[in-house]
Amino acid sequence: QVQLVESGGGLVQAGGSLRLSCAASGRTGSTYDMGWFRQAPGKEREFVAALSRSGSSTYYVDSMKGRLTISRDNAKNTVYLQSASPRPEDTAVYLCAARSSRFGNWYSTYAYDYWGQGTQVTVSS
Repeated sequence: QVQLVESGGGLVQAGGSLRLSCAASGRTGSTYDMGWFRQAPGKEREFVAALSRSGSSTYYVDSMKGRLTISRDNAKNTVYLQSASPRPEDTAVYLCAARSSRFGNWYSTYAYDYWGQGTQVTVSS
């Protein structure tokens, strides 16, 4: 079992910067691919970014490419999501996820085994 706890959300001004953290605990001796998703009110959960367990591959949602950076610090068992120039439409609950399998669609919620509770991000205009 892996427990994931997100932090770093809150109220952000459009055009500012945002950095979210996801701390993992539990069976972190196993390696996991990590992902970030978001869910706005009344909308489905959608993929935002993912990072392979080796750190060599990254994946981003097309609508936010160029504004996002996903990274990890294995010594701290923490994954980060940085967003440059957030927009009001980026307002959502952001959730961290981990998957143990090396296979499956990076962009699908079904590929991930563990989820955090989420952190609210509100971008004001």
